[in-house]
Amino acid sequence: MSIPTDIDTPEILVDVDVLDRNIERMAHAVQAKGLALRPHAKTHKIPEVAARQLAAGAAGLTVATIGEGEVFAAGGVDNIFIAYPLWLSVQKVERLRRLAETAVISVGVDSAAGAAMLGKSLGAAASDITVLVEIDSGHHRSGVLPEAAATVARAAAGAGLRVGGVFTFPGHSYAPGMPAEAAAQEQAALKEAAGVLAGAGFETAVRSGGSTPTALLTQGSAATEVRPGVYVFGDAQQFELGRCALEDIALTVAATVVSHHGTPAGTPARFILDAGSKILGSDRPFWATGYGRLIDHADARITALSEHHATVEWNDGAPPPPLGTRLRVIPNHVCLAVNLVDEVAVVRQGRLVDRWTVAARGKNK
Repeated sequence: MSIPTDIDTPEILVDVDVLDRNIERMAHAVQAKGLALRPHAKTHKIPEVAARQLAAGAAGLTVATIGEGEVFAAGGVDNIFIAYPLWLSVQKVERLRRLAETAVISVGVDSAAGAAMLGKSLGAAASDITVLVEIDSGHHRSGVLPEAAATVARAAAGAGLRVGGVFTFPGHSYAPGMPAEAAAQEQAALKEAAGVLAGAGFETAVRSGGSTPTALLTQGSAATEVRPGVYVFGDAQQFELGRCALEDIALTVAATVVSHHGTPAGTPARFILDAGSKILGSDRPFWATGYGRLIDHADARITALSEHHATVEWNDGAPPPPLGTRLRVIPNHVCLAVNLVDEVAVVRQGRLVDRWTVAARGKNK
């Protein structure tokens, strides 16, 4: 895809044809497994993308914060899971109560103290909220071990909350060779936790798992739904993990070659793009081969970032692109890139067709 002439750089481009294909493919694949799809909207933060996901059959949305939930509820989404162990301030209590008046809301809990505080804070509104007990399936961030699920569930029920089931985030799947192992650990943790809750008298209608690396590996014998997010756009991390191909990348950053960097004889040529960490994001896991990739030049690597500059190492033996050349960069971590801009340019077959506001940008609480 060429960069439209009416695009200035640097700017985020969304290829809407690729986006729609990604949405449809995930929806069909998950449905074929007998699972529900609840995409994580923290990736895109865009109501127009959410509407496409729901039209393709998503059961609802996952969000990271009350603020994100407010944005999507205002856009008509009526079933939202806040996948986070909320600790409610006075301000958050009132916002969560209002949110529960406009949509079906579920939230994560991972401690008896957190569940008790949530119920006490909400008071009479506690019965309007369903909680899912977060299980640690190997990522070791938040969540309890499966055998502790009943303790948290009893505290939640005692605080007047509805216990709807369990969820986990196999975040350790974001590393080479890990998706299959993480998916297996996810399955085992969900099965064990569901068994523990059933033994304590709780139904587990919802057993929620799945990240983009593991969503297509998740089996319905343990889970009832998956929550991938990055799949809508793809990024350089997912490409390097083998979870998407270059033709699946829907989001890139248009950038211009602004400088040719002098290089010692016998070393690869380098040049500078006008897209730095303030639009690409600076995330680089230890295993990544660079800070991003060029979608049309797979051997090139972004080897350094500053706020407004990207240093590209040119490895194909040909002369580097001339000054003024416009190239498309694949960010390493697309969630960060989207959160850095107010809007994205929507393109189709090399033409600018729309602009979408990143409405949930900065909604971090």
